[in-house]
Amino acid sequence: MKLPPLEYACPTSLSEAVKLLASRNGDARAIAGGQSLMPMLAFRVVAPALLVDLRKLTELKEIKIAADGVRLGALVRWRDIEDDARLVTAHPLLKAAVEHVAHYQIRNRGTVGGSIAHADPAAEMPGICVTCDAEITVMGSNGARTIQADDFFVGALTTSLEPEEIITEIKLPAWPAKRRFGFREFSRRRGDFAMAGAALFYDQDASGKATNAHVGIIGLGDRPRRIPEVEAAIDGQTVDEALMERAAEVTSANVEAQADIHASAEYRRSLAGTMVERALRDAAQRQ
Repeated sequence: MKLPPLEYACPTSLSEAVKLLASRNGDARAIAGGQSLMPMLAFRVVAPALLVDLRKLTELKEIKIAADGVRLGALVRWRDIEDDARLVTAHPLLKAAVEHVAHYQIRNRGTVGGSIAHADPAAEMPGICVTCDAEITVMGSNGARTIQADDFFVGALTTSLEPEEIITEIKLPAWPAKRRFGFREFSRRRGDFAMAGAALFYDQDASGKATNAHVGIIGLGDRPRRIPEVEAAIDGQTVDEALMERAAEVTSANVEAQADIHASAEYRRSLAGTMVERALRDAAQRQ
């Protein structure tokens, strides 16, 4: 299908991009990799008067790793994450999740900022952000502001981003060397959006018991969510087979799920429990 009639601009600075978005009073859209936005334009799901291409904003394409964590520029591509060997230790959960993002052609173009702004509830990057307590920095007409990931995602394809704001950076907190982690998702075909997925990690105290458990799910409702009941069930415990089975039961009992043509809500709740159990098993087996 053909795109709707629109104007196009390709700014060379962040300030210029913000001004262009603000100039249309909400009737402009920013485009990064375009892997989500282009199909939406083609199907007339969105039809902005102005398309603002961010590809020349090179300052948004860096991956920075420091003592306080990992900072991803909004235009960092999935391929950039796959190719960055530093992330194997700096944030292995992020690396594990990116392996599940669509297909390699899309990973060559798709960006972390684009995924977060699109806010598909089954997408991997929003789930990682919520699970890992990420901070999302945005720039708009009133300057920069930082939003906690759990506050950023409002609903399906809906965020707290203002019309003239642009995501500039995602900060993931520092990753301890001995942290255990797991990422699992289930889709009908490899590369499809997840029908249910789980991202989790935990640390260990001197006796080997789990502490600081974080468990997040994707693909069930209108946005990614943490599951505090499962986190409470894991904290202070030895992660063994019995706990893995318990975590699956607690997950299925405490998550909300939506039914669609692919699966019933009941099936998705059960599937979420299975994904948490498998991710927890992966975490426990890591050395």
